[in-house]
Amino acid sequence: MNSGAIVAAALLSTLSIARAATVPIEPLAGTADLSVQWVQLQTADIGPIPIAIARPTGKGPFPTVIILHGSHGFAREYVQLARSFASKGVLAFAPCWFTGGGGAGAQFVTPIRCTGPPAIVVAASPASQKTIKALVAEVCALPEVKQGGIALFGHSLGAGAALNYAFGTGNVAAAVLDSGGYTDEQIQRVAQLNVPILILHGTGDTAADGGSPFQTVEKARSFEAAMRAAGKPVAAMYYENAGHNGIFTDPWQLEDSVQRAAALMVNMP
Repeated sequence: MNSGAIVAAALLSTLSIARAATVPIEPLAGTADLSVQWVQLQTADIGPIPIAIARPTGKGPFPTVIILHGSHGFAREYVQLARSFASKGVLAFAPCWFTGGGGAGAQFVTPIRCTGPPAIVVAASPASQKTIKALVAEVCALPEVKQGGIALFGHSLGAGAALNYAFGTGNVAAAVLDSGGYTDEQIQRVAQLNVPILILHGTGDTAADGGSPFQTVEKARSFEAAMRAAGKPVAAMYYENAGHNGIFTDPWQLEDSVQRAAALMVNMP
């Protein structure tokens, strides 16, 4: 067992996890330098899900985030994002929640190959919601996770999955939607949302770098307006001229996004 897996085992021991469903694993190929802990969630009906854990300094319980990658697939950038959250005092989990990926957005990330989870899924599909539910349930059981203090952070397809999960359940405390897509049907359903939403979106988001017609800034602004009209808690930051993957190409946007999201998470009830 190499140093990464040893640290993972130590973390599990520190958190007093006595759950057969989660086991330490070797760092995934190309990630040994990222200084995170790797575990694998074993699920009978979904498949094994590798997870990178970035832990803050100090003693918990900590506000916690589960990071859902986009359709370009799992990547080093998501593990680095988890580390950025940990530096702000947030316990961060970056799972490879589905395998595969690609498209125009793949050029902006460095893929991490993982096997085991389902193949790429649709944001609103039962399969995607089932996977997120399993992740949330496992993370909720950890002693160093602040009770009632779990947020979802999703990019692109991951943002869509996070939003659909927030519509369907009340067991997350917030959802952060980076370059998310917003359908007319979702805009009409905002009265059903009972968690704070943070919208992070580039004004130059187009299909050219991985977006879709549902992920334009106009759609994001319409969703925000509907949330405000319904009296729902929402905040938004629109990054001028930023594209669909601005969080991965602009260090300032990354830092600002993490700062805003972490502030929301730290202040969750």
